[in-house]
Amino acid sequence: MAEKTFDRNLSRRERQIMNIVYRHGSVTVALVRAELPRAPSYSAVRAMLRVLEEKRHLKHIQQGPRYVFSATLPRGRARRSALSHLVETFFDGSAEEVVATLLDVSGDSLSEGELNSISALIEKAKEEGND
Repeated sequence: MAEKTFDRNLSRRERQIMNIVYRHGSVTVALVRAELPRAPSYSAVRAMLRVLEEKRHLKHIQQGPRYVFSATLPRGRARRSALSHLVETFFDGSAEEVVATLLDVSGDSLSEGELNSISALIEKAKEEGND
């Protein structure tokens, strides 16, 4: 089955809305409005949800008089898709460059446990690569 293609160019507000959707699983305009910082009008939020639906990030069902929106992709698949795009766009497809940048940006704030977890993931990837 072919992978869905999505518009990867989300505005800051659209990303905020998608975070709310993923946090709750499904949302109404009122819920999104309640959680958005400096929330725009009800009509503006409804319009943004419609745009996200047109971009195929959201779908809706009607429950009584209101629409309930949910993501078209599970969060894990959306993360992988977004990360793939980021790696290709900013790191020329290099996982090594991504990891180096992440360690450079957050190296001082990583706990010993987090560093051990990262090391374990790398060891697991090495073992799976040798199978």
